[in-house]
Amino acid sequence: MIARLQDHLEAIYGFTCEARAEAFVVDTEAAVQLGGSGHGSEELLVSVDADGEGLELALYLAPSLLARLKPYEAGPLGQVLDADLDGYCQVTEGVSHFLYVAHTAHYERTVSLLELEAQAEVDKFAVCLLHRWGEGVQAWAGELRSRLFDRVSYPPRLSSQERWRYEEANRLSRRFCSRLMGHVIGRRLDRLLGDLRYAYRLGAEAKLRHFAHGG
Repeated sequence: MIARLQDHLEAIYGFTCEARAEAFVVDTEAAVQLGGSGHGSEELLVSVDADGEGLELALYLAPSLLARLKPYEAGPLGQVLDADLDGYCQVTEGVSHFLYVAHTAHYERTVSLLELEAQAEVDKFAVCLLHRWGEGVQAWAGELRSRLFDRVSYPPRLSSQERWRYEEANRLSRRFCSRLMGHVIGRRLDRLLGDLRYAYRLGAEAKLRHFAHGG
């Protein structure tokens, strides 16, 4: 599941990452030892290596989450959209975080937590949308946008700063994904991928401005 998700994201954004997310997955005990909170079902753990020149990554995905999705590993991933969309999106978010940090590190660019969260929201929309590209995609895109961006709730344990970050990431990514709906309605897959790839390669404030305003 993890490998297939990474392959899908790389195909959407038109690049290949040598680092494979599945090789960096750690269990709960290791995640806590590495400084993870242990509260969520997915968490990317980032630290500077001993030389102070590179990053060390670990990806925590709760065993219970992976167990939920195991029955869908071998079949078409589109099946999981009906069975467990929430679980699938949680794993997608973890893989998205890993891939985006690895990608930006390759270009020696820093990334903010807001940028990371906003990109993950867009990634979830893009991955799930393209699983059902074809007949009926317009209705699916509308339902997906509602489920991912409108019918949302946040854990009460979040600090005020964390809640603001998640809400702002939701707002920014919703605006961008809403603009993509024109390509969905017109079945313009090439334009859709072009817009996604352009936005992905923008950095920091430029990405956030583009999500919010389109430029």
